[in-house]
Amino acid sequence: MKRIVFLLFVFAFISSCSSEAPKEDPMPADEAWNERLANPSELDSLTEGSTYLSVYTHIYSISQHRSHNLTATVSLRNTSKTDKIYIKSANYFDTKGNMINAYIDKPIYINSMETAEIMLFETDTLGGTGGNFIFDWAVKNPNNKPLFEAVMVSTIGQQGLSFMTQGVEITP
Repeated sequence: MKRIVFLLFVFAFISSCSSEAPKEDPMPADEAWNERLANPSELDSLTEGSTYLSVYTHIYSISQHRSHNLTATVSLRNTSKTDKIYIKSANYFDTKGNMINAYIDKPIYINSMETAEIMLFETDTLGGTGGNFIFDWAVKNPNNKPLFEAVMVSTIGQQGLSFMTQGVEITP
């Protein structure tokens, strides 16, 4: 009898310690870009620029044969206290330079001091170790350029890994 009780206890303990990951939505709910579409007349007489942002969907550990998948949050930040900024495009490329996705293909606005986000889930490894975004943008005041950042995170067991990258302005 003790053996049966012990086996039931062990079974209950093992089944309560399930390591199954919580189910995630099949695709992230991207920002409602269509609700942010810019009026073409708003884009007149603005300073334009482009920014490069590196984003890692996985990184190597020990050797190139072992890697860790990462979740990335890409932030599009308006640093102006008073003016909207306009994002004309947000194109995502993989390690080999192939375009994966055009997240924004029509000009949108981001209000003053607001942040918009693009999520890349841990299960999406298309970008690879050299994934990147190119953002084309326009601003009223060239002193208030947008800020683009990516935060990559992963948790494995009780260990966590996180780091960030910041965009660099490039010539279009």
